[in-house]
Amino acid sequence: MRISKLLLGALALTAVSPAFAQDQTEPAPPVTITGSATVTSDYRFRGFSQSNEKAAIQGGFAVNHESGAYIGTWGSSIGFNNGTEIDIYGGFTKELVPGLTGDVGATLYLYPGSSNTTVIEPYVALTGTLGPASLKGGVAWAPSGQTSLGKDSGVYVYGDLAVGIPNSPLKVKAHLGYAKSDSFLGGLDGEVLDYSLGAEVTWQALTLGVAYVNTDETNALGWKKSIGADGAAVFSITAAF
Repeated sequence: MRISKLLLGALALTAVSPAFAQDQTEPAPPVTITGSATVTSDYRFRGFSQSNEKAAIQGGFAVNHESGAYIGTWGSSIGFNNGTEIDIYGGFTKELVPGLTGDVGATLYLYPGSSNTTVIEPYVALTGTLGPASLKGGVAWAPSGQTSLGKDSGVYVYGDLAVGIPNSPLKVKAHLGYAKSDSFLGGLDGEVLDYSLGAEVTWQALTLGVAYVNTDETNALGWKKSIGADGAAVFSITAAF
């Protein structure tokens, strides 16, 4: 069937208003700012409690540029070094191929009021997505020569899996990490595995989470519990903004 140019023009005019309104949706801004605040029953970092297995308050924000560059800060109450940890991080993320994103950057760990405790840790990571599943693997390295580490150094290799349950606000998460270090969370023999398995539910800006966290540190003479590396269920509630 042939349609005249006049008829096509008339059809276009009748549809111009809603189509125009839809096309005029404002594009994403070149710079976005995101943030969050969390209350957790225990601040676990790579399997080790940083809050003496007590509750902690956390929060932070990040500035992201459309180019992939980002910078942010995050803080938490802790059970040592005057009770506060502040992290400053920055890096660059880019989609390498559809479904696979690379990330390179560094984190600066600060403990206000404590001397010779600052640690800088470069990192690189890859994140892949397939349907509702997301898999992330990365390496973080704390080089020697820092005042806080001296001749010591450390490396951390990890993998994270998250699977969203279709048609539900539920997400299942798993983590496995390996640390080898002379002094930085290296465990009794300089090597330690940490792992966790949990789930989270999101409702609007709130996320409720629960996870079982543990390490392979030895239980001999109560060592594992004394350093806060024993198994525990960790509960959290996070508000995103």
